[in-house]
Amino acid sequence: MIDEFDLPVDLASPRGTITLRGAEEGDLDAIVALLSDDPVSAGRGDVAASDARPLYLRGLRRILAAEGNDLLVVEREGRIVGTMQLTVVPGMARRGSTRLMVEAVRVAGSQRSGGIGAGMMTWVTDVAARAVGASLVQLTSDAARTEAHRFYTRLGFVDSHIGFKYPVSR
Repeated sequence: MIDEFDLPVDLASPRGTITLRGAEEGDLDAIVALLSDDPVSAGRGDVAASDARPLYLRGLRRILAAEGNDLLVVEREGRIVGTMQLTVVPGMARRGSTRLMVEAVRVAGSQRSGGIGAGMMTWVTDVAARAVGASLVQLTSDAARTEAHRFYTRLGFVDSHIGFKYPVSR
């Protein structure tokens, strides 16, 4: 899917240019650090423990190998400061519409409120969705993320559905 996006691409932000590109295996530790930098993710076990590294590596490899999936990172001055996963979801509803699902959006805590998230999401809605023929961009956000909800609403996303999750024990 990444070929359809013409990456890497430089995006303007209030604090200077950021670069959006496809993730690579060498980015793994920086991506895990972004996940663990988030209190909600950390509460779910994303704490960057070294014994979990093989699990994250397996997950990254699966995403990169799966058709219709991509993991992207954002760099500022050579440092990874953001990430997100994109998944193309073909569907029957809405006359067979394709959706672009955005998951695991993270921006480094020290970089928040600096336009990185807005740049990422604007690129998703204006470029990525069109590139894959999506008629709808959708995402889920943990109910505890009230600041994120305000952010997405400000960007034009509508909280039109209620999501449900079912934890499967292993």
